[in-house]
Amino acid sequence: MQIFKIKDDFIKLGQALKAAGFVESGVDAKFAVQDGLVKVNGLVETQRGKKLVPGDVVEYDGQTLKIE
Repeated sequence: MQIFKIKDDFIKLGQALKAAGFVESGVDAKFAVQDGLVKVNGLVETQRGKKLVPGDVVEYDGQTLKIE
């Protein structure tokens, strides 16, 4: 599990996927989320702009990211 520390109150899902290196570009993040391949806190998330806050856990392609 990767830990990702945010500087602000939240980070958007697409930005988090890109920053963690789970996808190469914002376009890749968009399609991964739209296709239902990303889970946030165990539930499929289809909004790329979903705001993630500390404590949220993102899962994609066998990888896990915890927001802190």
